[in-house]
Amino acid sequence: MTGIFASDKRGSLIAVGAILIGLLLFSLLTTGDLNLLGTEGFGAYLGTINGGDFSITLLSGLLRGMLLFLVAAGLSIVFGLMDVLNFAQGGYFMIGAYIAYEVHHAPAIIAAVPDGNLRFLLGAMLAVAVGAALGAALERGLLRPLYARPLFQLVITFGVSILLLEATKLLWGVSPRSWSTVFGLNEGAFQLFGQQFSVYRLFVIAVGFGLIVAVALLLQRTRIGIIIRAGVQDSQMVEALGINVRAVFTAVFTLGCAVAALGGAVAAPFLGASLGLSTEFLLGAVAAVVLGGLGSYEGTAVASLLVGITQAVIAKFGVQYLNQPVWESLSPMILLALVLLLRPSGLFGKE
Repeated sequence: MTGIFASDKRGSLIAVGAILIGLLLFSLLTTGDLNLLGTEGFGAYLGTINGGDFSITLLSGLLRGMLLFLVAAGLSIVFGLMDVLNFAQGGYFMIGAYIAYEVHHAPAIIAAVPDGNLRFLLGAMLAVAVGAALGAALERGLLRPLYARPLFQLVITFGVSILLLEATKLLWGVSPRSWSTVFGLNEGAFQLFGQQFSVYRLFVIAVGFGLIVAVALLLQRTRIGIIIRAGVQDSQMVEALGINVRAVFTAVFTLGCAVAALGGAVAAPFLGASLGLSTEFLLGAVAAVVLGGLGSYEGTAVASLLVGITQAVIAKFGVQYLNQPVWESLSPMILLALVLLLRPSGLFGKE
């Protein structure tokens, strides 16, 4: 089975570097920073350098990548430990967004908690709690009896994703919800290359990087992390040592669902809450997990950023030059196909 921290890193890092360089050049070509698509010669291109467009694309890509990681991290660790691909993960992201929206905008809660920052914090905490509770219920009530039946697990998690979608329709309807009030970090702004950015977006990127480091430290430096990594390699041996592997399964699955719900909560102030979030982020997260290498945590982190930056670059190129925004949705799968042609095990997966 593929380890959470897989080997053969040198080739993987070379591949990642090549992809990043390619994305950088492609972004420069298509955002107007180096207008090489024109016909006036290279000397004229230097006068068209526009750091603003490039900074917008890069920041949007990092933001998207961090949100994808919050969904993909749970997918990767759960698959590495339990061989379960949780198709309901995108549903937890969607539920987190709706809960954060509701807590921040409900008139009764506004009257009781006038401070917008506190309402956002309460909404995020409630989203995490609900995500954890739903995840624990799914693992203990439905998945635990089916660990020896992978196909049944896929069907169950897919069914739960549909159930979450229908429950959301029942509670909030089908109309998207837009975040209508500003608060705290969402009010602040800074300038980069003449472009204005919300401080809140930097906050989300920082949260994503913080979670990458925190989970890596958890896996590498703590007893539970050692148990998880050992369980990935040989769960039967870990159980023979007297460790309750089932309890570890429940804890890891619950944590993965809670982190996905947190991702939805922190995304809600700029993405709003809509039914499409479930499928949109699930597809991107699955692409990141497979691209990074099934079961490889570090691969998932790197691949999430690659997918996010790719989507940002393709979104700008698709709208600006092809007038086809659909390429943004297709880009994770296109990137995945290209990488798997060269490296079938993914960037950080074992051959």
